[in-house]
Amino acid sequence: MPVAAAPEAQPVLTLEPLQEGVLLKRYKRFLADVQLDSGEVVTAHCANTGPMTGVLHVGGRVRLRHAPSPTRKLAWTWEQAEVPGADGTPVWVGINTALPNRLVRATIEAGCLEPWLGPIAGIRAEVAYGANRRSRIDLLLTPAEGAADPRPIYVEVKNTTWTDGDLALFPDTVTERGQKHLEELMGVLPDARAVLVPCLSRADVARFAPGDSADPRYGELFRQALDAGVEVLPCRYDFRQEAVRWLGVVPVQRHSSPATEGAP
Repeated sequence: MPVAAAPEAQPVLTLEPLQEGVLLKRYKRFLADVQLDSGEVVTAHCANTGPMTGVLHVGGRVRLRHAPSPTRKLAWTWEQAEVPGADGTPVWVGINTALPNRLVRATIEAGCLEPWLGPIAGIRAEVAYGANRRSRIDLLLTPAEGAADPRPIYVEVKNTTWTDGDLALFPDTVTERGQKHLEELMGVLPDARAVLVPCLSRADVARFAPGDSADPRYGELFRQALDAGVEVLPCRYDFRQEAVRWLGVVPVQRHSSPATEGAP
């Protein structure tokens, strides 16, 4: 894997105008009440159904997208949360789990990942694969003609917001679905390339590791996947009110604890 130099922050996704407010409560997994800066209290859709470890702060600043539509029950969507960063400075975190696939695709289309993936001619989303073709890969890439490695590239994207200092961790809870994705990525080898992209949705992290304490089985499978040849490209992003900027690829650790980093 190439060593990632610190790139100039590159905008890769423009956001619709976001409005700021204060989080009053999150409930029933999908709902959040927010008091906007105007004083109005609104109920927003929360696309992140997980525990949101470390980024769920009642009374904290949040950003919402307003998109009223006859087909939507709620006109507001919770997009970002402001939390204490690794150095104590506030940092904005992308919490909408529906966004990372678009974000990583835009990063690939902008050519940011060409040093790792090679030139790409085509991108397809949600392609059936795996055992009995019952799973769908987030992105299936077709290398450009003349690429050094002509194999198709299966890309699985994971939104990552949990941290320990400047170490980004995934998952923050037991994820049988995530475990299955690792097994199925290993299953496409060696006929194709398999790439796991932890989408690090905050700018204050510098490394990535599996969240062993939250899901030990995922950690075991993660290390098996590395040994089998699955590539891991943790992409770090800076979330702004008007855009998301790509900050590069950060190093991967096999374990979340330094004490076990030398272990198998």
